[in-house]
Amino acid sequence: MSHRALREMLSEYSVIIVTGGSSGIGKAFIEHAWRLNPEVVICNLSRRTPDIFTGKLNARQVTVDLVDPAALGRAAEEVLAHLRGAATKGKVMLVNNSGFGGYGRVDELDRAHQLEMIDVNVRAVVDLTARLLPALRERGGAVVNIASTAAFQPTAHLATYGATKAFFLHWSLALREELRGSGVHALAVCPGPTATEFFKRAGLKQGAVSNRWGQTVNQVVTESFTALARERAQVVCGWGNWVLASFASRLPKPWAARVGAALLVKFRASRVAAATEAAGGGVGARPSS
Repeated sequence: MSHRALREMLSEYSVIIVTGGSSGIGKAFIEHAWRLNPEVVICNLSRRTPDIFTGKLNARQVTVDLVDPAALGRAAEEVLAHLRGAATKGKVMLVNNSGFGGYGRVDELDRAHQLEMIDVNVRAVVDLTARLLPALRERGGAVVNIASTAAFQPTAHLATYGATKAFFLHWSLALREELRGSGVHALAVCPGPTATEFFKRAGLKQGAVSNRWGQTVNQVVTESFTALARERAQVVCGWGNWVLASFASRLPKPWAARVGAALLVKFRASRVAAATEAAGGGVGARPSS
């Protein structure tokens, strides 16, 4: 799709709300959105302020730890107050991007770490989206959900993470049907390995996954905006990832789990000692965003 078509699509939005926009895919969404529509207001919900917010009048930082339900509720109210007070009444986009993983067996990963993963990757997404949906229905717009190719099969050694993304993908597709005809479009984005801090945070060395399966954050965001403009239900980023996801989806689940385990167990040699492991917490640190 042409740059002009994407610019026209983004011009309909007056506010874009991003979770975890201080780095990685979330930050790339902000950069691309401003490149296509310099006037759009960006609200970032995370524990850190993106460095690209410096000097921007149309940037709104809402500092929040998404693990805390009360803090998330206050952050949602702050965003809603801005939407009610905004002079421009264009469409609103919610990008549910925040999430993190952890590599290792369920019994070796810290239990609190895995529960926080469920809180950020599942509970916070449902909570925030449910709070903001009435405003999106009123003004029109989109919910963009950053899932993963891990959603298409059971992922031994990434068991909790993969399960959260499987929930996220199915929830997003169901949400799309519930929103049909409402003026709000839901899109599930399924990146494969992407050049972000994810693998470091999950306790894996850089290069643990071959670059031939990887993409840059810019490629992921470009494919996401293109899919949104075409009103697609989901997009698997990268043709190689699409082939693998399609193959995994067609296997019986026990077979897919066995194949996935055989592939993922090879990453054990690429593990690194994360800060939480040094403190007795297992591999896979909380993300700072």
